[in-house]
Amino acid sequence: MLQQAGLVFDTAAPQVDEAAEKALRPKRSAETLARDLARLKAESVSRLAPDALVIGSDQVLVCEGRLFDKPKDRAEAHTHLKTLRGREHRLVTAVAIAQDGRVDWAHVEEARLAMRPISDAFLETYLDAMGARALATVGAYEIEGLGAQLLERVEGDHTVVRGLPLFAVLAELRRRGVLAS
Repeated sequence: MLQQAGLVFDTAAPQVDEAAEKALRPKRSAETLARDLARLKAESVSRLAPDALVIGSDQVLVCEGRLFDKPKDRAEAHTHLKTLRGREHRLVTAVAIAQDGRVDWAHVEEARLAMRPISDAFLETYLDAMGARALATVGAYEIEGLGAQLLERVEGDHTVVRGLPLFAVLAELRRRGVLAS
């Protein structure tokens, strides 16, 4: 999304143990958890490149009070999709910007989505078509691809659903003078 918006950047994988972080304070709200993980990711990379402006993000899916992680395997993706079908859920997406190893801006947004009541046969066909990509996202779907067929309604910004509140990031970059206003 950043590239499509005309930004030039490098990428780096953060050194953050998400499972350990989640275990530290298991009762955090989805908003706090997403913000904490985005901050940790931005700080992790920023310490390695202190002069760079580093953007970190994270996303949490919540359905009926339950937090969902990325599925570990096809069986878990199947279980997640069966749980989500016919129900509304929230995608809470956070972004943080760090420089010199310190976060100085963070933002959280959410979108509400309703999954249609998909059949077992459709679910299997979908997982066959998605393959390993179903394991790369919370909810086991990508709205920009086949996952769109799972949904019947989306309320909120599609960039939030895709994992980065793009308009908030662009506004912050303009405020900092990184982008022209």
